[in-house]
Amino acid sequence: MTALRDDFRLYIDGAFVTGGASFESYDPATGQPWAVMPAATTADVNRAVEAAHRAFDAPEWANLTATQRGKLLMRLGDLVATHAQELAELETRDTGKIIRETRAQIGYVAEYYRFFGGLADKVEGSHLPVDKPDMEAWLRREPIGVVAAVVPWNSQLFLSAVKLGPALAAGCTIVLKASEEGPAPLLAFAKLVHEAGFPPGVVNIITGFGEECGRTLTAHRLVSRVAFTGGPATARHVVRNTAENLAYTTLELGGKSPVLVFADADLESAANAVVAGIFAASGQSCVAGSRLFVEESVRDKLLAILTAKARRIRIGDPQDPATEMGPLATARQLGHIEQVVAASLAAGATLVTGGQRAEGLASGNYYAPTILACAGNEVPCAAEELFGPVLSVIGFDGEADAITKANDSPFGLAAGVFTRDLTRAHRLIRKLRAGIVWVNTYRAVSPIVPFGGYGLSGLGREGGAESIRDYTRTKSVWLRTSDAPIDDPFVMR
Repeated sequence: MTALRDDFRLYIDGAFVTGGASFESYDPATGQPWAVMPAATTADVNRAVEAAHRAFDAPEWANLTATQRGKLLMRLGDLVATHAQELAELETRDTGKIIRETRAQIGYVAEYYRFFGGLADKVEGSHLPVDKPDMEAWLRREPIGVVAAVVPWNSQLFLSAVKLGPALAAGCTIVLKASEEGPAPLLAFAKLVHEAGFPPGVVNIITGFGEECGRTLTAHRLVSRVAFTGGPATARHVVRNTAENLAYTTLELGGKSPVLVFADADLESAANAVVAGIFAASGQSCVAGSRLFVEESVRDKLLAILTAKARRIRIGDPQDPATEMGPLATARQLGHIEQVVAASLAAGATLVTGGQRAEGLASGNYYAPTILACAGNEVPCAAEELFGPVLSVIGFDGEADAITKANDSPFGLAAGVFTRDLTRAHRLIRKLRAGIVWVNTYRAVSPIVPFGGYGLSGLGREGGAESIRDYTRTKSVWLRTSDAPIDDPFVMR
């Protein structure tokens, strides 16, 4: 048996440490353990938060100008770009995400750090025209304090960047918890933070399990801000935890994103976007377009195009650049998808293609690209976020019916619209309950554009220029301009 890699460490107060516990991390492509990871105990979490708290007021960080903070972030972005290949290989090994996608995504993550680095000295206060002639008043924006950031295993370097970037640009310090499922790339990323020259304690990167690590972190009395990405069930625990410290909290959660295809759309283009939206990353994306609504007159035609494309997808070793779809991240997730697909078929869904483990692969968490034709949103595969390569296809008759069916979900993260009628597109943009609406495209991202959801898809927004304000608080300042003595408050005039 090959020896497990054991050089991963927690990053606390500028030092790489083993932590109080450990666990094995499994390669989703083989189902076998490949590395031993450190697990943060309560004591480790306390040390990390206390280090961040000290660093927040330490002159090495607190006395930096905003421009100097921005230059550190720019340097971090450059280091991410330089080490993108190494980070991509680690993310692929530990999560099963295909190498062609991790390379592209991590290369672009560097732009997020550069973007937020450029924003660092653009955070402005404001002068307030108060109604008192001998007073001046203004607002200062100051860093909120210690940030607890929690990210899942999927797209973790990207999801970390939209938290670390604005937090550090604003002048906060941070403890970042990587998921215990696939933490390798973030633990390796800590070396780049160290090399970039951030003072000790400003950035701390840990991993560990929910109760001892996650709960201790999000409930910690020294944490002022929580930024969480994950599922609604865990988010509810996070919200309960913050009742202890009343930390300002944002939640970026999952979705059952609808894609609406009208009869006048370019069906080939729409089909390519649908395939990218649900089968890229094996469907393990918060914005996965898992519910496809098709106008009845073109439903059969589009379904035929999609079926042919799904069956041609090359499934296999995620480290092979030719692979188009890799395994699911965990065996638990694979089992869950099998159960929901079975329940959906029992509830009346029709299997179009897939619906089983991928053929020809003896080991690993591989599931075939799956398309299910459904009568409506009540079918389990259309109602539940699966986080896998399963597409539910539902017909609609007219614009009003499409909107009603698309909005029939407690989630509201993203939506896609495919039509050549731009007046219709504008009507749908207004009426779809989603934090992102893509028109004639899908899964486009940029550091300039914020994202976030409605309903069970979360609270708050990440990315974009405004997100840096969520890591600040305002301070109201009053300055009396008169030289005359203040009147005796007990003498009535």
